[in-house]
Amino acid sequence: MSSSDLHHAPASAPAPQDENQLIHERREKLKALRQAQADGKGVAFPNDFKPSNKAEALFAEYDSHSPEILAAMGATATVAGRMMLKRVMGKASFCTLQDSSFGPSGGRIQIYVKGEEVGTEVYESFKHWDLGDIVAAEGRIFKTKTGELSIHATRIRLLTKSLRPMPDKFHGIADQEVKYRQRYVDLMMDETARKRFVARSKAVSGLREFMVQHGFLEVETPMLHPIPGGANARPFTTHHNALDQQMFLRIAPELYLKRLIVGGFDRVFEINRNFRNEGISVRHNPEFTMMEFYAAYWNYQDLMTFTEALIRDAAIQAGDSLHLTYQGKPVDLSQPFDRLTILEAIAKYTDAGDNVHHAEWLINALRKLGMTEAKHQLSTRSLASLQVMYFEETVEEKLWQPTFICEHPVEISPLARESDTKPGVTERFELYITGREFGNGFSELNDAEDQAARFHSQVAAKDNGDDEAMYYDHDFVRALEYGMPPTGGCGIGIDRLMMLLTDSPSIRDIILFPALRREV
Repeated sequence: MSSSDLHHAPASAPAPQDENQLIHERREKLKALRQAQADGKGVAFPNDFKPSNKAEALFAEYDSHSPEILAAMGATATVAGRMMLKRVMGKASFCTLQDSSFGPSGGRIQIYVKGEEVGTEVYESFKHWDLGDIVAAEGRIFKTKTGELSIHATRIRLLTKSLRPMPDKFHGIADQEVKYRQRYVDLMMDETARKRFVARSKAVSGLREFMVQHGFLEVETPMLHPIPGGANARPFTTHHNALDQQMFLRIAPELYLKRLIVGGFDRVFEINRNFRNEGISVRHNPEFTMMEFYAAYWNYQDLMTFTEALIRDAAIQAGDSLHLTYQGKPVDLSQPFDRLTILEAIAKYTDAGDNVHHAEWLINALRKLGMTEAKHQLSTRSLASLQVMYFEETVEEKLWQPTFICEHPVEISPLARESDTKPGVTERFELYITGREFGNGFSELNDAEDQAARFHSQVAAKDNGDDEAMYYDHDFVRALEYGMPPTGGCGIGIDRLMMLLTDSPSIRDIILFPALRREV
């Protein structure tokens, strides 16, 4: 039978087998390998092979050549990867190895294995190798009669025995939770998943480069805090044995980064892991990645302009386009991002009209939307707080195209500078895309006395039952008392940004190992 006949051998879905039986059979094969090693015939898990070539590089260099030119070139390759396909056909067989490269081939290269080339004993062993095994191959590069770039093996070795069968290649992993819990299997089977995380890596690397090019210094700040600060959130708590004190996992790096501005670094940023002991949803994971950056002598207007450029650059790094599609709907990053105040957004996207200036009307409207006095204390809230709640319930999900929402009330912005021209609101924005928040930035509060008073208000709120209110941070106030220059700071949710750039419906799709309930 010719190699082209083998290449066209029909593949049909195998009948399902008992997984425990398959695992038992594979363990017996490993047992035989260990016995062979004990008898001085090879090594069960060899560690002396180093591949010289990747599948995509081979395709890029040789796929454009005709079979005749390849034959004349006599080029050889040395590869290794996971065996994803195998067709055993008498004295000659094909298998497909998958490595870590990315491109049109999906990191896969076909290997032609013939007994008289690799040796009868090796070939007989090869016929019993399983899908999922890690295999090495060396040989001559050629094309089959159907034009498939392949390697005619002169040597083939089993490097790692796979003890668990991979999912049925015809169906992949059907259970979404299994994809999250066993990400290693998801990455083996789903090229789209592999590409998604490569895109994430490129985008994050691009963010770093963008920040450095604009004069920002990358820094690292503590993940264990004696006082949780920088955001309104419920922290995870732990205990430091050596210091014999309670500690908190970081909810935000903000207060430490601003200490560095006080210390004389004019531009700093950190790509950081944060932890918030709150709900889990398609948008929320208790452990998540943010980038926060601070620039002396910037205000929130400067931040919006810079953030817009940063988002565009990340899109180019991840997918080479500013015209995205998210869950079937277009998102245009090429146009200037809209800038609206909270009240302007309510006026644009609802029919509230002048009613938005009346607390009683807002309370009734929020009650109709399902809010209750017992849970939300509507009657004790200020007008500004009610306006924000109404915005969140009626407008947020409508902000599909990139939009900065500005001028948040002082009472819900304890670290932001109050406007000099509009008392009661801050120089703060939140960035919305696809109906969800992507970033939060503001002109920083650098008045130490004002900051101390804001912290006292937060402590009072915490004493009244607000678990997410901030603590009083004496050291941060002390730092501000030394003097912090006018500063702008912003935080970008990296995970949500990657959801957008990779068209992923859930935050779990772009976190390699998302938080899940422990297996029983």
